[in-house]
Amino acid sequence: MAAARALRRILDSLYLAGGIIAAVAMVAILCIIVAQMLARWTGQVFPGATDYAGYCMASASFFAFAYALNHGAHIRVSLLLSAMGRYRWWGELWCFGIGAIIATWFARYAIKGNYWSWKLNEISQGLDATPIWIPQLAMSAGAVLLAVAFWDHLIRLVFLGSHGIRADLVDQSHAE
Repeated sequence: MAAARALRRILDSLYLAGGIIAAVAMVAILCIIVAQMLARWTGQVFPGATDYAGYCMASASFFAFAYALNHGAHIRVSLLLSAMGRYRWWGELWCFGIGAIIATWFARYAIKGNYWSWKLNEISQGLDATPIWIPQLAMSAGAVLLAVAFWDHLIRLVFLGSHGIRADLVDQSHAE
């Protein structure tokens, strides 16, 4: 039981870390945009600012996925699941099963694409000329974290009877 609690703390810490990284990436976007504005006002050039902001946006999105899933912020089929009544568990099982498979598939191909970008030394087409595998690392890490979160909630649903996602505002009747 202590091992299960330790694993739960580790997983929740990973999801929180993903959320924090996403928040830092959002602040980085703000800083890049402000720096780009200041550069324009002073007649300077900030080459690649748009590209860097895009990389930060991708990082923010992918790192936030698992955190958002864990907090019930993703669009879910709560209305349909609520209408299923006593069969809701089966609906949840189907949703988490499909989600876990798709997230795992996506994470696999994100890592594979990241590897090939590194191996082929792909460079971004923007002014920044960044090796593209560097910003792709955030996408791969976020995709893996999302897959872990889906499998975590699926396993919790199967063995504990509850997925552990905090209820969103739409579905307060099934708060856990």
